[in-house]
Amino acid sequence: MINQVLNEADSKMDKSVEATREEFAAIRAGRVNPGMFAKIVANYYGTPTPLQALASFSSQDARTILIAPFDIGAMGEVEKAIRDSDLGVNPSNDGKILRCVFPELTEERRKEYVKLAKGKAEDGRVAVRNVRRTAKQSLEKLEKDGEVGKDDVTGAEKKLDAVTKKHTDSIDDMLKNKEAELLEV
Repeated sequence: MINQVLNEADSKMDKSVEATREEFAAIRAGRVNPGMFAKIVANYYGTPTPLQALASFSSQDARTILIAPFDIGAMGEVEKAIRDSDLGVNPSNDGKILRCVFPELTEERRKEYVKLAKGKAEDGRVAVRNVRRTAKQSLEKLEKDGEVGKDDVTGAEKKLDAVTKKHTDSIDDMLKNKEAELLEV
């Protein structure tokens, strides 16, 4: 029972760390990449659809990305979704592809991105701690119901704390790397 609770908590914490990694990928560092568009959703015939499912992306250079919708009819919605997103870019439409030219990152914008990354890291750490709290409650319930002894729960809580620390440290390392990447000129 205890191992099941610990394994489930570890699995959920892994998912929280992975979600944080995806959030970091969406933050532009220097070179544009298709991952920046991962969270953007366009209205495709009345259905919210991720841009990755509607178009192909290719980098022309470090600041320009070309977006070719699979369905030309969706061009307007894809363009609108990009314009309304928080990327701060206005795509140009030539009828076949959308061209997004990102401005050079200023020192001020880099600091904004670092602040954004810190917020996303904190969200990830909170998610990991929430999983820990839920697992701890499950362990306490097992003890209260008499299924396991107090010593077993105490040992399991120490393991749970170690797993939690491993995952929060992982998020901290990702933040440190992203911060260095963002501040690199």
